[in-house]
Amino acid sequence: FFFLMIRRPPRSTQGVSSAASDVYKRQMVYRYWKTGHQDDEAVFELFFRKHPFHGEFTVNAGLTEALDYLSRFKFEEEHINYLRTVLPYAEPEFFVYLSKLDLSKVKIHAINESKMVFPREPIMSFEGPLGIVQIIESTIINLNSYPSLICTNAVRMRIAAGRNKDMIEFGLRRAQGPTGATMGAKYACLGTFQGTANTLLGFRTQGEVQVYGTMAHSFILSYTENTDLGSLRKIKGIDVLERATHYRKELNWTNTNYSELLSYLGYASCNPENFLALVDTYDTLNSGVKNFLIVALVLDEIGVKAKGIRLDSGNLADLSKKARKMFIEIGEKYNKPHFKEFKIMASNEIHEESLYELAKVGHEIDMFGIGTNLITCLKQPALGMVYKLVTINGVPRLKLSEDIDKVTLPGSKSIYRIYINDKLKPAFDLICLRSEVPPKEGQEMKAMDSTKAVAFTPVNVELLNPLVFDGKTLIPPMTIKEGTKQIYSQLDNFNPAIFQREKPEKYPVLLSVEMFNLVEKMMKEAKGQKQHFYLK
Repeated sequence: FFFLMIRRPPRSTQGVSSAASDVYKRQMVYRYWKTGHQDDEAVFELFFRKHPFHGEFTVNAGLTEALDYLSRFKFEEEHINYLRTVLPYAEPEFFVYLSKLDLSKVKIHAINESKMVFPREPIMSFEGPLGIVQIIESTIINLNSYPSLICTNAVRMRIAAGRNKDMIEFGLRRAQGPTGATMGAKYACLGTFQGTANTLLGFRTQGEVQVYGTMAHSFILSYTENTDLGSLRKIKGIDVLERATHYRKELNWTNTNYSELLSYLGYASCNPENFLALVDTYDTLNSGVKNFLIVALVLDEIGVKAKGIRLDSGNLADLSKKARKMFIEIGEKYNKPHFKEFKIMASNEIHEESLYELAKVGHEIDMFGIGTNLITCLKQPALGMVYKLVTINGVPRLKLSEDIDKVTLPGSKSIYRIYINDKLKPAFDLICLRSEVPPKEGQEMKAMDSTKAVAFTPVNVELLNPLVFDGKTLIPPMTIKEGTKQIYSQLDNFNPAIFQREKPEKYPVLLSVEMFNLVEKMMKEAKGQKQHFYLK
């Protein structure tokens, strides 16, 4: 496969304008300002209600994007001038207020990227003046939901394919715009993919993300039987066309497509160490694989090992097995045992279910290039994140609903990952009020599992949502390598049943007794009768 690492001195981020928001956020903030409530102390929380893809886990992602946006938040003069046309009824003083808005008085508690997260857990909580923490809502949802969706999709594909397979993101041409393509590629790589075809991401990450590619059918079709290789005909003084013709005759493979062979020689001559051939332009087994092996034999003469092939159509499992058999046969014929180790890459509309099916029937594929079904999350194109007010001026707020799933949890919260029998294997997550005394190792306490109190004594307690922003960002951005390592650790240590394809088990999320009692009290007060609350 073709591999390229791009390094540039400055780190470049996409950058989201402070003008990005829904107009009704500005309209609400105007009402706050008009009535003198813009500086009321508010707490908003970002969370989701259901896991994507009918699963029982979600990988948190997007915190880096959100903190970058928040640290730079400031309305420019041109934004203010535009908002004057959107809110023509607003007084000039309101736009002065908007021009001074920033996050200097805001505190943010957040769960870090690559952590497994579960419904109702506040992924991010924002404490600060009502006006500013309201106005950022839509952008914060956007910057967290898409990365989390992509990263979770990538991890699900990794589980289906297995850890011993290389997985490359190929989605640029299918993504919803260039911004979605680059952000999606980044979070696919966080989600254990080894690299991307997107060179813009390579540039922006200064080579942290490796960039891969092979060739397109158009390159092969651009060669005809009369194409002159010119200076590409020789590598290290050896006439590669002459040697290829020799092996073609010796193997009695003279029926392979000759223009395809020329294209392979032309490609290999420019970068012989990274020769990986697309083999399905004409006939996969009777031409493409054979022509690849001819060129591989030629490269071997000059001390260069070819990389392998890419399958882009047909029965991938069957073709991979037959191609591997051909590698072995030619390797044995010419006493080249390393031929059996040529990489076989597969692309062509691969998705989670097809990966499971390939594993079921057996195959010889080493690498997967996945585009459309990864980058667009075709199986579920959106993650239903929400952003809700939970405290105003120190008073907990509760949103009721006929649907128990939509009842919010009031008050500022801390989330703890509780370990009972093993310091590395999580037993459940615990949602507490931030004002509560935190759980401690070796100290028995009670929590509410549905409507029943259960006692437990943790051997390890992990605070999931520490303070990450207090007028400025307090934590360094997580590298992709660090995040991927953490994801693999969680796959190893969480109950494996939550990751299984069929009937995954639900990971427990419990409420502290104090949290549970507050919800029931507020529900009773709101409806005037006893209400029982429980987490589904």
